[in-house]
Amino acid sequence: MARFLRPLLRGTTYTRLLHLWVPMLIVSVWLFIDMSRPWVPALLLLPVGLIPAVRMGEGVQARLLLTPGEPESGISVAPSATWRDRGRTMLWLEVRMALAVPATFACVWLPLIAFELGRIAFGHVPAGIPVLEEAQPHWVYALLIPLPLVALYAVVVGLGELVTAVARQLLGPSAAERLAAMEERTEQLLERNRIARELHDSIGHALTVAVVQAGAARAAGDPEFTDRALDAIEETGRAALEDLERVLGILRESERPVSSRPTLAEADRLLESARASGAKVDAEVTGALETVPGPVSREGYRILQEALTNVLRHAGAVPVRVRVTVGGGSLDLEVRNPLNAATPGPGRGSGLRGIRERAALLGGRAQTGPHEGDWQVHAELPLR
Repeated sequence: MARFLRPLLRGTTYTRLLHLWVPMLIVSVWLFIDMSRPWVPALLLLPVGLIPAVRMGEGVQARLLLTPGEPESGISVAPSATWRDRGRTMLWLEVRMALAVPATFACVWLPLIAFELGRIAFGHVPAGIPVLEEAQPHWVYALLIPLPLVALYAVVVGLGELVTAVARQLLGPSAAERLAAMEERTEQLLERNRIARELHDSIGHALTVAVVQAGAARAAGDPEFTDRALDAIEETGRAALEDLERVLGILRESERPVSSRPTLAEADRLLESARASGAKVDAEVTGALETVPGPVSREGYRILQEALTNVLRHAGAVPVRVRVTVGGGSLDLEVRNPLNAATPGPGRGSGLRGIRERAALLGGRAQTGPHEGDWQVHAELPLR
């Protein structure tokens, strides 16, 4: 019984009923003008459905009254973009008016019938209800009082569910809208992954440098070396904070341009940070880094940063050879260091995977792993 009565306790039941009543306002006004042609309002709704903004208005109203509080209502609030959308809107307006008629009459007449049955059961002569004109006063009519109330319940709840289902079908997103939503969702996921890589590369690099410097300072036992190590940790920490603020700025301001991210023109900062950690970096740059397109230069900076971070984290203070070449329509970036047992194998860790993902997003390729006795990170990024 409680489950049967539960719909009567939900506000959605009554907002749906209100949604069904709204078209009858138009019909009621028209009936005051001409009762002989009640079908005219339904005919007038056909050209109204061709107006693009009508679909948006019907969608907003359906969301508010049919699916209040539902984040995924399945009802679009965009204007009609195609003739198919206009046709669905016209059909929706006709179906909505057709369902409004029984809903309105049921809410008026069924309670009156229940009330009249009660009067007859108490000995009153029926009046005003055509279906009860022949009834004679008798107590047995009291047993029939629940019938119109149950019918009213079925009409209110049933038509509310029906009109909601029809709204999802006729006012639901079109194929183009669903495709646009999927593309937007894909862009959001790509942006999340990019931000995760940004944080991993910048913060991971800074922490690796700080850990290596602190360990080297403790092992050296030299105050002068310790001062240099602390200076390097401070400088790396400041750079990491700048990177973190830049990434958080992207999160806070969706329209903020990505051009504020570091590029290969700032690669000297990475090389000096690696040298300050004890690595012997031999860098060679061929070509003009200023001519590299922004997206390629920014991703190349992150690839170089992650490659140097892996060297410091897994190989320590070892000789590192860095080669950056711009020419032939591509950016060629190579980082090599002596291979040892502590160096991770190819494909392990999110950093190496991130390098390959960055290269793939730009239409290039990246290889990570042992090569001729060294550990190699080699990326080729097209400039177009």
